Amino acid sequence: MIGLGNPIMGDDGFGLAVLRRVQERWQVPSDVELLDGGTWGMRLLPLIEGARRVLVLDAIDAGASPGTLVVLEGADLPGYFSHKLSPHQIDLREVLGLAALRGTLPHELVAIGAQPERIELCAELSPALADRVDEIAEQAVARLLDWGHRCQSV
Repeated sequence: MIGLGNPIMGDDGFGLAVLRRVQERWQVPSDVELLDGGTWGMRLLPLIEGARRVLVLDAIDAGASPGTLVVLEGADLPGYFSHKLSPHQIDLREVLGLAALRGTLPHELVAIGAQPERIELCAELSPALADRVDEIAEQAVARLLDWGHRCQSV
């Protein structure tokens, strides 16, 4: 599970806030890595290529109302990342493209997030996204459970 974003750019930090909530409220098995991917870009390539499944947590601009749940799977992900929301997305699009070119994309690739309201210099999430952190964290843990990983509430 990779949380993405920049916490000083308002809603762009949503993926990291959700990742922190998962870390605070659930104990995940040792075979699940919880990674603060921040704005790592190409440094994510070996981690993504080495995984069978990848779950990305992020603010996802789907043109919906702020706070709307967005889930993208497999082939839908490159299309999402072609619409620049913040600097880290261009890097992730390139990472996914390179992994696809090399034939090393994970078997399952999922992004779970919410429609951002504002991406601007600000250390807080908008109310629309702050209100969704718990729900999206639960969605992420539900996906881990679907994949057979036992997660325990703390």
